[in-house]
Amino acid sequence: MTDTKKLTKRAFLKTAGVATAATGASALAAPAVLGQSPIKWRLQTYAGVALAEHVVKPAIDAFNKVANGEMVIELYTADQLVPTGELFRAMQAGTIDAVQSDEDSMAAPVDVSVFGGYFPFATRYSLDVPVLFNQYGLKEIWEEAYSEVENVTWLSAGSWDPCHFNTTKPIRSLEDLKGLRVYTFPTAGRFLTQFGVIPVNIPYEDAEVAVQTGELDGMAWSGITEDYTVGWADVTKYFLTNNITGAWIGSFFANSERWNEVPEHLQALFRLCMDSSHYYRQWWYWGGEANLRVNGDKLELTSIPDSEWNQVVKAAETFWEEVAAESDRSKRVVEILKKYAGVMEKAGPPYRCV
Repeated sequence: MTDTKKLTKRAFLKTAGVATAATGASALAAPAVLGQSPIKWRLQTYAGVALAEHVVKPAIDAFNKVANGEMVIELYTADQLVPTGELFRAMQAGTIDAVQSDEDSMAAPVDVSVFGGYFPFATRYSLDVPVLFNQYGLKEIWEEAYSEVENVTWLSAGSWDPCHFNTTKPIRSLEDLKGLRVYTFPTAGRFLTQFGVIPVNIPYEDAEVAVQTGELDGMAWSGITEDYTVGWADVTKYFLTNNITGAWIGSFFANSERWNEVPEHLQALFRLCMDSSHYYRQWWYWGGEANLRVNGDKLELTSIPDSEWNQVVKAAETFWEEVAAESDRSKRVVEILKKYAGVMEKAGPPYRCV
């Protein structure tokens, strides 16, 4: 009797053909998905080449690796595609897709931009920034402000380095600030002019040469870690230990249309990579600032006595009130900064030291 379970040669070939066709379809389908053109972004940072190696490149490299070909972010450094002062408009227009910068430097058209970068004495330590955004309400205020701006999405703020002077001339008193031509942020420059400082606005990568040619006397832009990393410690001689602010507020932004095109899982991945960037800077600057003050051999440390420097701290209180009067939202931010400072002072060490 013929075994009905046995396949004839013809039946086998027919069945095998169906199976092969199905397998082939499956095999062809996967490459078709993986082979689709990835989402491509161009992101420009405020940072020059040397600094970008630390403050953004590790996070973007990680994103590109984990995105597994679904999305690729091309990273550009300071002024490489557009001048820093035009970053916001270029992103809004879609010339570039995303930006890492402070609002102050790129002239973001929102009232809170005055607080981006270095707002005088708003922060004492690097942990102040994430706490202010995540526990004291600055995140919601930033989201509110940018919701009023067409085609730009604010994504995340992080804490970056403190703001000190590194100069060719020693600073040991407030008198030494008079007439100093320094590369600094717009708001910091606005505040420092009352002490005789002359703010100079030039492209980031030109600052080192400007010191060498005598156009600048130095920078009030960063901490000592950045001075050594980007070469500024090679052209200046002194580092003032008094700082204008203990930590910078910098953010990531994206063109809204491009951001909305990104699938949710890649948006989540990008948020994780932004957080990794913020974390990297926390320990890189915190450790670097201390190490280079102690072991650095290029910059001599100078200080203005507390009795004198307190005049600058006091002047910041007046400056805060002036900014608070500029808009209701600015007033709300200043009120948060005051509340936070009060809590930290009452908490005492290690939150605030007398």
